[in-house]
Amino acid sequence: MTALPTLFLSHGSPLHAVRAGAAGRAWVEIARALPKPKAILIASAHWETSLPLLTGSRAPQTMHDFGGFPPELYALRYPAPGAPEVAAQAVELLRGAGITAGIDGCRGLDHGAWVPLLHMYPAHDVPVVQLSLQPGRGTAHHVALGRALAPLASEGVLIVGSGHATHNLRDYLQRSRTEAPLPYVTAFTDWLAARIAAHDVAALVAYREVAPDAERAHPTEEHYLPLLVAVGAAAADARSEHVRIGNDGGVLALDAWLFHPARGARLKAA
Repeated sequence: MTALPTLFLSHGSPLHAVRAGAAGRAWVEIARALPKPKAILIASAHWETSLPLLTGSRAPQTMHDFGGFPPELYALRYPAPGAPEVAAQAVELLRGAGITAGIDGCRGLDHGAWVPLLHMYPAHDVPVVQLSLQPGRGTAHHVALGRALAPLASEGVLIVGSGHATHNLRDYLQRSRTEAPLPYVTAFTDWLAARIAAHDVAALVAYREVAPDAERAHPTEEHYLPLLVAVGAAAADARSEHVRIGNDGGVLALDAWLFHPARGARLKAA
């Protein structure tokens, strides 16, 4: 089986679940252009643990891990099955790479996972496993997570990092939703696109020191780290594809990237 691409998605506000917008439309097109996976392994910015954990439930709950949104959002469910066998395989791959990992049999899917998947696979017929992040262990650790899990892509598992190209909630809450992107948002996403296109993993790992306005683009790192999981899981010769989607409020850049196997088919523009 030809390996699937790995993906990075900027998952945006939970409201994208009920108001798809440009992000929802792009996620639909991304899924349409890919072979249907046998399972999805998704690393979301909204699950942090000290050691890597994977969801092991056969029926993971839909988590509404947010507040202050319209009632219609809390009524939504994404009842995709889990894939305990994929979770167990992922744990073995991580342990084989010297990374201690485990399974959480109770954890559900947070909005960083189910909101984009609601649009990508609306029939909720693809099993989903979620992977936790460890911000305290740094950027290189998350590349290593992806590299350890990379063999799953050759077995029909779609590996997805779900975070944000830029994520400064303080700026977001202080601005009008109609304003143009702040200059640092454009500068950081342009830098990110250039480094990804150049396969410059070292720069992506050291972004805090070398990227423009890195600390303002990501005051905390949890929304950046899923990108590194996707980069790590991609083949060394993968062809990157940048899907420009726009932004929320001029602050939360919604860019997505696909990392195609060298012989992979090209995604049509969303």
